[in-house]
Amino acid sequence: MISRISGKVVTQKESALIINNGGIFYEVFVPPAVIKSLEHGKKTEGEVELVTYHYYQMEPSRGVPVLIGFENEIEKEFFEKFITVSGIGPKAACKALVEPFSVTAGAIDRGDINFLKKLPGIGEQRARLIVAKLQGKVAKYGLIRDEHPDSAKGSEDYREEALIILTQLQYKRSEAEDMIKKAMERNPKVKTCEELLSEVYKQKKVVVV
Repeated sequence: MISRISGKVVTQKESALIINNGGIFYEVFVPPAVIKSLEHGKKTEGEVELVTYHYYQMEPSRGVPVLIGFENEIEKEFFEKFITVSGIGPKAACKALVEPFSVTAGAIDRGDINFLKKLPGIGEQRARLIVAKLQGKVAKYGLIRDEHPDSAKGSEDYREEALIILTQLQYKRSEAEDMIKKAMERNPKVKTCEELLSEVYKQKKVVVV
């Protein structure tokens, strides 16, 4: 399986990049939200490195390999959760993710059907399925700073794991520690990284409002 690809962007399409990797030209489908982020950072004008989701699209007589590209592992992780929703395959998800991942994750977390149903190819029925399947499970992705996201890794201790995720989402360590401290003070009953990040996200929404 191809997990990453790097090379020079030779062609940019609406939802894909053609990347020259050592003289081999790969078509990599990229969600519109990621394309916008790459353009913002001027990364579609030269060398690029993408984390890839690699799968085979099955046709009557063959399996066609397909690559979908992301800037980092945490975007890919969110995508993989998104396609667990019934009726949403990889290509449909790729087309639907037109808004920053943090914005879409936030809409899922608060059950915003009106926002979700407007995403390309989703509609009201699938929007409701997305909320039913993922609400309460994607809070940490709402903390992505989409202009400079990065990958996240795990840890055995849920507080340390949350700290790692926040710092790799471009929050300063001191800022992340303060966010975790306040979240624990607000809800000392949290026992998992997911619960802690959800509390941090709720706290962030209150501050924004």
